[in-house]
Amino acid sequence: MQLPDVVTSRRLRLQLVTPEDAVGMLAGRRRVSWHPDYPRKSDQDAAAMVKADDPDASWGPRHIVRSGDGLVVGSIGFFGAPAPGPDEVAETEVGFGLVEEARGHGAVSEALNALLEETDRAGVRIRASVRPENRASLKVLAACGFTQLRGSTEDGELVMVRPL
Repeated sequence: MQLPDVVTSRRLRLQLVTPEDAVGMLAGRRRVSWHPDYPRKSDQDAAAMVKADDPDASWGPRHIVRSGDGLVVGSIGFFGAPAPGPDEVAETEVGFGLVEEARGHGAVSEALNALLEETDRAGVRIRASVRPENRASLKVLAACGFTQLRGSTEDGELVMVRPL
């Protein structure tokens, strides 16, 4: 089960973080096409999951690239390839984030919906963990159809699930 290397929406392009990108991100190197505040710590944490020659790379982190100016303003992606959930339905977890300047314009909702179209085609259910006080992320998840609460993590994050 593979996803496209590049997923597009009306205003965004979601392209996989390459092993070369990941090495640069972790070393603190920047590209001119990256927002001055990118990568953030959580983007670097996601980049640390990228491995060369990974057959499941399409389920890894992606840069969120604005189509208008070509600037990378955040990241979104999955924490690995799908695996059977509690009811044996294939599922994986998604994470996302934007630089401060790019927030509040619907970019994360648009990016997440674009990825969800692909995961729906693949028959994969998606979950997300979010701190209860993170109202912005809760709003995004609700708008994107994450309607089931599966409990919480050891860290107190709510585990939200989007039914297929």
